[in-house]
Amino acid sequence: MKEDYPIFVLWLKATDWILDTVEKYPKSVRFTITNRISNLTLDVMEGIVEAIYTKKRSYILGRVNLFIEKLRILFRISYGRRYISARQYEHISEMLNETGKMAGGWSKEP
Repeated sequence: MKEDYPIFVLWLKATDWILDTVEKYPKSVRFTITNRISNLTLDVMEGIVEAIYTKKRSYILGRVNLFIEKLRILFRISYGRRYISARQYEHISEMLNETGKMAGGWSKEP
C-alpha cells in the first residue's frame, strides 16, 4: 500500500542515498552532523508513513516540511565543509525539493 504513494517511493530512495552518503563523512562529525542528518531523514520517513495512515495529515506534513528544511541546511553545511561534492549536493537538493513539493501538494488536498 505504501508503494502506491510517490512521496514514499521517492523518500525511500532518498533515505538509502542519504544513509549511504553520511556513512562516508569524517569520523570527527559522526556524532554531530551525521547523527542529525540520519535522525531527520528517518523522521521524514516516519512522518510520511503516519500521513499515509491518517486523514488529518496537514499537521504531520507540516512537520515533514520542517524536517526537510532542516536537512537542507545540514546538507548546505556539509557541502560548505566539503563532506559532500557539488554533484552530491545538487542531487540531494533536487530530492529534498521534490519531496517538499509533494508534501506541500498533498497537505492541500481535502
